[in-house]
Amino acid sequence: MMNPQENYLDKENIEELNVTPTDNNVQESVSEEIKEEENISEEDTNSETPYNEDVVVERKTYKNKKEVIERIKEIAHGDADPQKDEVDYLKTTFYKMHFAEREADMKAFLESGGDVANYKVLPDEDEEVFKAEMSVIKEKRAKLFFEQEKEKQENLKKKFDIIEKIKAMVTSPEEANKSYQEFKKLQQEWKEIKLIPADKANELWRNYQLYVEQYYDLLKLNNEAREYDFKKNLEIKTRLCESAEKLAEETDVISAFHQLQKLHQEFRETGPVAKELRENLWSRFKAASTIINKRHQQHFEELRAKEEDNLVKKTALCEKVEEIAKEDIQNAGDWEKKTKEIIAIQTEWKTIGFAPQKMNVKIFERFRAACDEFFNRKAEFFKALKQKFADNAEKKKALIEQAQALQDSTDWKATSDKLVALQKEWKTIGMVPKKLGDKLWNDFLAACNHFFEARNEANAGARSEERTNLDKKREIIAQLKELTESAEEGIQEKVRELIDLYNSIGHVPFKEKDKLYKEYHNILDKLYKDLNISTARRRLDKFKNNLKSYADKGADALDNERGRLMRRYEQIKQEVQTYENNLGFLNVSSKKGNSLIDEMNRKVQKLKDEMELVKQKIKAIDAENDED
Repeated sequence: MMNPQENYLDKENIEELNVTPTDNNVQESVSEEIKEEENISEEDTNSETPYNEDVVVERKTYKNKKEVIERIKEIAHGDADPQKDEVDYLKTTFYKMHFAEREADMKAFLESGGDVANYKVLPDEDEEVFKAEMSVIKEKRAKLFFEQEKEKQENLKKKFDIIEKIKAMVTSPEEANKSYQEFKKLQQEWKEIKLIPADKANELWRNYQLYVEQYYDLLKLNNEAREYDFKKNLEIKTRLCESAEKLAEETDVISAFHQLQKLHQEFRETGPVAKELRENLWSRFKAASTIINKRHQQHFEELRAKEEDNLVKKTALCEKVEEIAKEDIQNAGDWEKKTKEIIAIQTEWKTIGFAPQKMNVKIFERFRAACDEFFNRKAEFFKALKQKFADNAEKKKALIEQAQALQDSTDWKATSDKLVALQKEWKTIGMVPKKLGDKLWNDFLAACNHFFEARNEANAGARSEERTNLDKKREIIAQLKELTESAEEGIQEKVRELIDLYNSIGHVPFKEKDKLYKEYHNILDKLYKDLNISTARRRLDKFKNNLKSYADKGADALDNERGRLMRRYEQIKQEVQTYENNLGFLNVSSKKGNSLIDEMNRKVQKLKDEMELVKQKIKAIDAENDED
């Protein structure tokens, strides 16, 4: 059924309504309608400032990167405007999947027995496609922003034009009723214009209210039409109040809030009701709105608090990974230990929810960068380690070649020394991979064993001789022990003879060598002490006994020792000459001078005794060389 008011206003001649210019009730009703409209700010419904920062829309769950890319392509090449929150969500989702795939790929590589040093992060075609589409969206959003700014300026001008037109109507009171249809048309145009610059919204709305109110002050409506409008508006606004109150039962806080915005828009666009009902009706609607708004605000406060807490946790994990990535890790075991720590941190990261929207992508990129730094350093370490292993393997192969070249030699002494030197050098070379290391060691050991087994077979007779020499030396030790209990004359001469005989006997078995040496020198020390044999003689006897050990080291060892003794002999000889020259200048007339001369004479004699000992040692070496 058509509104009677609308029916009347369709007539060309408004004056036929017979509305008197002094209808105070109409003027009061219009004024009250303006007052009620003032209770709802344009900011509540202005589509220029939509709730787009904190609104959490229902998001689709993507199974893989292909689905994300398909959606990002739809946004990039579709007609719809890109929504920032959805684009950010798609970016976060894509890189979570991308990072997870890379982790899984590396884990599978390692579990299949791959060497971590050989693992390489391959370029991801999906990522390149994703980045390209994101660039298209970025350009599209920039263009959209430019167009929106342009549209806002155009809409601002349109609304200024509407205000000017209403302002012109206000200046012609006699034409107010006739221009009502045009006025309603201008109001509708005003409602249809949405986006305007935010900094102009309040000022623009106040000017609009001012002239609309002035216009209504001039307008006189038919009482019957006004009452009908009041009744119809009451029904609408009562229904809106009931709908707003029912929203308190809505479990989806976000949905309830958006439904409330639509109810506010409809409430605002609905005309006034009877004066006595207005305040209560508005209070009822406002009370229901307050409940929804508080729930909405609390929801996002909790969400923001949770996201801030998540940001703190994720920041702490970033710091942990960054700290590990900077550590000076020197061996493979520590790298594997730290790798397990990183993987544990990555697992913990996945259990933490989103950070605040503005930081979510940044904190993830920081975490990914720290992990990448660690794994890149690890790859470099194992690459260098692999190269070191290869170098060590080459060194050991060279030693194997040398050992194999010597394995058939029959120069037992010289070759033994060379192989022992090779074995010592082998120990100084670092590690190689275990499988290759076992083979290299077996080859090296085989060459050494081949030689030593052949030497042992050739020296089987020598070992029998060593046992005979052992028996002979034990017999001499037994005779020396008997001399310690004898009181007959000429013992010193017998001792020297036994010592010379002992020194003339060849090698004894190696295992018996130290024990025999200790037993022999213990009995000699006792004899020297009992017979008052000089220290010099003891030292000479001991030196002669040790000549065998020098001989075992090779001719070079004896020559080196002889050279050392010759240098010592010349040094002592020079010192003796110096002292003797100095003695010629001393004055013996004083007591002090006589004492000094005596002291120097003692030093000269001591040096001469040492010269004699060195001379005897040189003779002993020469005798040993002559025997060889």
